[in-house]
Amino acid sequence: MVIQRWQSVMLLIAGVMMGIFSFCSLGQIQSEAYTFNVTALGICREGIATAPDEATGMSTIFLFIVSLLAFILPIVDIFCFKNLRLQKNVALISALFTVAAGIIVAFTSSGFASGFGENVSWSIFICAPIVALIADILAFRLITADGKKLRAADRLR
Repeated sequence: MVIQRWQSVMLLIAGVMMGIFSFCSLGQIQSEAYTFNVTALGICREGIATAPDEATGMSTIFLFIVSLLAFILPIVDIFCFKNLRLQKNVALISALFTVAAGIIVAFTSSGFASGFGENVSWSIFICAPIVALIADILAFRLITADGKKLRAADRLR
């Protein structure tokens, strides 16, 4: 019996999307005096500081760690095909990290922007966690379907 490995494709898509999310610019905050770039590593002011008391941004290293885990786990999960229970658990944990990364970036950058009375203009890469979450859920369902196929084939033997 040949098992289709579509869950590997879904896990690869989830990993690539979270890799893009981790390393690309997610948006900008434009205030009257400054422009801030939002990334997973932090919210950084673009340009050179001219006074020491000016706003410089904030570090979001926790967001970077969570998004990096959501990037690494699906890639590692592709190679856990011999243990379906482990593969399902890693896919579920990856989905939770993906959701956490999306929530953290939304709240931290919106909170930072509201301090200046501005809104965040998001880039297209902010949709990467949504695509990764859908791919993680599909991979979980496909892993479950493969487990059912394997159990059915074992019963026939």
